Amino acid sequence: MGYKALCLGLSCILLAYHVYRPIPEGIEEPWKVQILDASVKMLSLLALLVENVGIMKFEELYVTLSSMTSIRPSSDENTTVIDTDLGDIPVRLYLPTRTSGDRRPAVIYLHGGAFVMGSSRLSVYDFLNRDTASVVGAVVVSVDYRLAPQHQFPVPLEDCLSAVKFFLQDRVLREFGVDPARVCVAGDSSGGLLAAQVVQALKSDPEFADKIKAQALIYPGLQLLDTLTPSYVEYQHGPILPRDVLIKLVCLYVTKDQALPRAMLKNQHLPRSSHHLLKFINWSVFLPEKYKKNHVYTEPVTGMLNASYFSLVLPTLPLLANDSVLQSLPLTYVLTCQHDLLRDDGLIFVTRLRNAGARVAHEHLEDGVHGALAFTLFPFRLQIGHRIKDKYIHWLKENL
Repeated sequence: MGYKALCLGLSCILLAYHVYRPIPEGIEEPWKVQILDASVKMLSLLALLVENVGIMKFEELYVTLSSMTSIRPSSDENTTVIDTDLGDIPVRLYLPTRTSGDRRPAVIYLHGGAFVMGSSRLSVYDFLNRDTASVVGAVVVSVDYRLAPQHQFPVPLEDCLSAVKFFLQDRVLREFGVDPARVCVAGDSSGGLLAAQVVQALKSDPEFADKIKAQALIYPGLQLLDTLTPSYVEYQHGPILPRDVLIKLVCLYVTKDQALPRAMLKNQHLPRSSHHLLKFINWSVFLPEKYKKNHVYTEPVTGMLNASYFSLVLPTLPLLANDSVLQSLPLTYVLTCQHDLLRDDGLIFVTRLRNAGARVAHEHLEDGVHGALAFTLFPFRLQIGHRIKDKYIHWLKENL
């Protein structure tokens, strides 16, 4: 009995040592973030364990746990909430009940989740979009696009684009009382990438080129080429989102080939044909000086993995657009968080937009962490999540 207790105690110590990481200074409610960060790392270890023993895939555990917070549509005195389809794409609609006689704005929201988890039906997104509809007086369309790995690129992007195009039809806008000149596409994290991809795709379509007034991107990931930017290096262990977990999940959006995540961890995943694109994401050129610190730029290695699947994704990545495309984009809102491995994607995008002469509003939260919007409800409530929500909604109210 004593031997078993000793083994259990040592195992707990080793586990605690493995998951514990000091929380960076300046984070609000550090003890809460510490608990959440440890919980995420425990989940990662558990996911690896169940995958290695053959119970379920790594990502399936994440999907199972996140889906437990799904809720049914529920209307209140301020907002009518319904689940429906736009074309053949399921969406959750939020319709403000208190409206004037004028047509109202609309926000099309694309949720995050590394392309493999998340849903418009999750309680945190319901909370966000319900508040948006009530405060802004906007019709909110939260899109339930299909997820990887069952539906890999370009299916999730095509679902989002299809839903947006369907909603932008004149008859649909009239049905919901939407002003066609006041439509915004928004998203967080991987949803921010999808939102930016959708807006750029619409700009190249003459029928829809001028139908989006704004895009709002919350701690977006906007490039998959360089996984060793300063923020990727500084926050490779989190908090909340570790680099290895992000890469493992995001790769499933592209392929199930395990060669890609292995190469991506080494920053050696780019085909040789993509070398000319590196100039668009060179952080040593576009990153503000205060974020470069003592980091030395090392160009991602090309030609080590010449798989065709990654080459298909590259033309759609927002940060690889040339300046003439960026200049044509609608009013853009970007919110970045300091303690976030995706921070530099947003910062580089802001710099490139400004250099191209595009209209961009940028808010940077020095105490922010990635994924904070997922922690706005009991028992995982972070004040930073509420501040991000309020800043985003305030910007919409002022600019739509």
